[in-house]
Amino acid sequence: MTTSTARPAPPASRVLPPSGVAGDGLSVARASILCAAGMLVVGASFVASAALADYPLLGGQAVRYAVGALVLVGVLAWRRVPWVRPTARQTGRLVALSATGLVAFSVLVVRGADRADPSLIGAVVGATPVVLAVAAALRERRVDARTGLAALAVTGGVVLVEGPGAVDLVGLGLALGALACEVCFSLLALPLLSTLGPLRVSAWACGLAVPQLALGGLLLPGPFLAVPTATETAALAYLAVVVTAVAFLLWYSGLARLGAARAGLFAGLMPVAALAASVALGVESATWHAVAGVLAVGAGLALGLAPRRHAPRGPAPEPAPRSAPQPAPEPAVDRLPWRS
Repeated sequence: MTTSTARPAPPASRVLPPSGVAGDGLSVARASILCAAGMLVVGASFVASAALADYPLLGGQAVRYAVGALVLVGVLAWRRVPWVRPTARQTGRLVALSATGLVAFSVLVVRGADRADPSLIGAVVGATPVVLAVAAALRERRVDARTGLAALAVTGGVVLVEGPGAVDLVGLGLALGALACEVCFSLLALPLLSTLGPLRVSAWACGLAVPQLALGGLLLPGPFLAVPTATETAALAYLAVVVTAVAFLLWYSGLARLGAARAGLFAGLMPVAALAASVALGVESATWHAVAGVLAVGAGLALGLAPRRHAPRGPAPEPAPRSAPQPAPEPAVDRLPWRS
């Protein structure tokens, strides 16, 4: 008669449905598609952001993230994903994530565009793949040469896509701040995705950004909210639902599977998508350096995401000759019976 012992239940923080687990069963190809789609959506949204140039900055972003959070919470309820309360440490990381990757990034990009050409802002933020590759190398204490070369190719392509722009020291400083916030958007979220999942991380980040923006709007001079026009309403709706709720979920789902270094390569698609949207709407025309930049970005992505070749296995080493059996050691003379 055999008896079976019941296995202990896993911790409550790990009992998550598949829809709530980051990177659950995702292949590299599918994760790459998700990251690419997320960055393409964000890049194409620059045209929609331009429609909010005259709308109060902090109030508009607060409305955007509030609607985005409501959409994500609705998806959580629709998919019946249980709501997990983050720990104190996770809450602190989520607050930092929303403060840098959402609030500060939005403000720095808009204010930087007031002082410098958008091409300069895009070129600096386009260095995200290099920074993420360096951060991954420092964290793992090893250098992936191919990922590093791919990141350089993507960044060089971004600079070509954006083209030459007027350099302003204040604008350059704001662009560097936006670059740091874009990096934090991925690095701060990465440890949270394995326990909270991309859907919960996106919802928490959007929700926590709203009170921060509201506090800043109430403390700073000027109007916090205004009645939007029809164009501004459409732009806010697009940014809230598509760019925030959908793009965040796409990006975090792929990031959990690929890691920061490889997923960061897809950041180079943002200026490519912005250029394509501008050309399609007749805002600007494609130039030779923009086409060359798109090709460089594609080459960098192909290099960084190509499957690794494993070194061929050599012949198995011959077994070492067996040594002659050694005689058993004699017992010590002074060993007592109860100590043997």
